[in-house]
Amino acid sequence: MNPEEDVLHVEGGKPLNGTIKVRGAKNFVSKAMVAALLAPGKSVLKNVPEIRDVHVVSDLLRLHGVEVDVDGANGIVTIDASHVQLADVADVDTLSGSSRIPILFSGPLVHRLGEAFIPALGGCNIGGRPIDFHLETLRKLGATVDKEHKDGIHITAPNGLHGAKIHLPYPSVGATEQTLLAAVLAEGKTELSGAATEPEIMDLVCVLQKMGAIISVDVDRTFRIEGVKELSGYTHTSLTDRIEAASWASAALATHGDIFVKGATQPEMITFLNVFRKVGGKFEVTDKGIRFWHPGGDLHPVAIETDVHPGFMTDWQQPLVVALTQANGLSIVHETVYENRFGFTKPLVQMGATIQLYRECLGSLPCRFQQRNYKHSAVIFGPTPLTGRDIDVPDLRGGFSHLIAALAASGPSDVHGISLIDRGYADFRGKLEALGADFD
Repeated sequence: MNPEEDVLHVEGGKPLNGTIKVRGAKNFVSKAMVAALLAPGKSVLKNVPEIRDVHVVSDLLRLHGVEVDVDGANGIVTIDASHVQLADVADVDTLSGSSRIPILFSGPLVHRLGEAFIPALGGCNIGGRPIDFHLETLRKLGATVDKEHKDGIHITAPNGLHGAKIHLPYPSVGATEQTLLAAVLAEGKTELSGAATEPEIMDLVCVLQKMGAIISVDVDRTFRIEGVKELSGYTHTSLTDRIEAASWASAALATHGDIFVKGATQPEMITFLNVFRKVGGKFEVTDKGIRFWHPGGDLHPVAIETDVHPGFMTDWQQPLVVALTQANGLSIVHETVYENRFGFTKPLVQMGATIQLYRECLGSLPCRFQQRNYKHSAVIFGPTPLTGRDIDVPDLRGGFSHLIAALAASGPSDVHGISLIDRGYADFRGKLEALGADFD
């Protein structure tokens, strides 16, 4: 992309008002596309957002001989995985920095082809996202993992994959998805304890069940997967992206706006909605979506701790922090999922926010980062007026948060690196235009 095209000039200080539509969840759609690899035949995924991650996964699938048709206007992706083949290492490597999805190709490719090659992984720089959980899972299922390959990781299974008992020391979303995708066709039974149970994972379970998998879920975060001999294609409509919906809700709050998010659904957002109400925001749930607005008057400070589902989602906190800079008093955010998620606050401080980061755990939840020298707690004092400035986007959610700050600030801002935002926010420029934002 031309560097000049990767900058958004924003004139802030104007409330965002209007209606936008949010489609399927970024964190589910890409995984459902990978699941189609498990079955020869055609799969149809609906309510798909027009985001860059969808095109990255489409390209990766095509490199492996899969036919992919993306109807962006109608949000439908059709995948025919009848003929799967090994991709050229050099071709796969050209996409290696674009996404962390390739590691999830491992199980399906090993089942279909007997081997998989995984390039170096990309993704947002928000802290440690080790693939060790993924690789250990594959080893326990019987895979041989060669990490010494100069271009990435080579995975084989000379004797096929077999069921195993697997325990995750932390409920990692990626490792849970890896286990599900690898275990459904493994011989025998797999027990996965300590699993993540996010709504996007449960929607993936629904897809796999439609394909013919046998998966049960216990209340103690344990999945039991009985391997089957074959799977077939699926037709499925994705759940709505709860992260994008909450991001626009925070934008309404920060800009004193009023936004109706078509497609937003309440069940996946209950925890966020409780906090939104405590801060002083108003919302109305309808059959078609959720309306979020700033009712006027003071916003209230809150104390938040991020956690795995059903706790307060880590991807919700960054946009909300921008709104909290306008709350009357002291707010505390304790990040327990990623150790480096507060890097995005530095530009907010430069815009006028009062935010102090701490290495201590400012909360009551058990935290992996205690006494590990990570600044993973934030204290936000408000309200403080924000003033526009030049901003460099650090990652997907932090980038959208900076965009919110620019919209809430008085005066102009230049937001650099906005292509990162395209990874998870479909047509955000069109949505900003629909909400009356002043930008070019």
